[in-house]
Amino acid sequence: MTTSKSHNESKRHNDDEKVDSGLNIVMLRGRLSRPAELRVLPSGDRLVALELSIAGVGARTESVPVVWHDPPAAAQALDVDQAVVVLGRVRRRFFRAGGATQSRTEVVAETVIPARQAKRARSLVGKAKARLESAEAGAG
Repeated sequence: MTTSKSHNESKRHNDDEKVDSGLNIVMLRGRLSRPAELRVLPSGDRLVALELSIAGVGARTESVPVVWHDPPAAAQALDVDQAVVVLGRVRRRFFRAGGATQSRTEVVAETVIPARQAKRARSLVGKAKARLESAEAGAG
């Protein structure tokens, strides 16, 4: 004898199996520990590499590598000790170097702005918050 699920049971089962698409969002505020470094990739694409120092709890400081693809020309003017706000995502990439596979975890910036531009920084925080709320609403 076979049994079949009612329409409501099937619907409930399908809703429970929704795949959470996840969310990868990073918001950083810190100071540049070195000048912005422009790199031109073999494909011709441009990126700026940044190294952000972020003061942690107590006296501990953490260093976060940030890459910014196709940045505006002004990005090259970012300099040591300049405070910036970054909105982006975390990425771990793998590459071959010296005959071995290596990896690097970095933040891929969508937007980088000087922290002194308080109004734009607040707007960026608002943008991140809206994404978080949207993801939460979609997951619920």
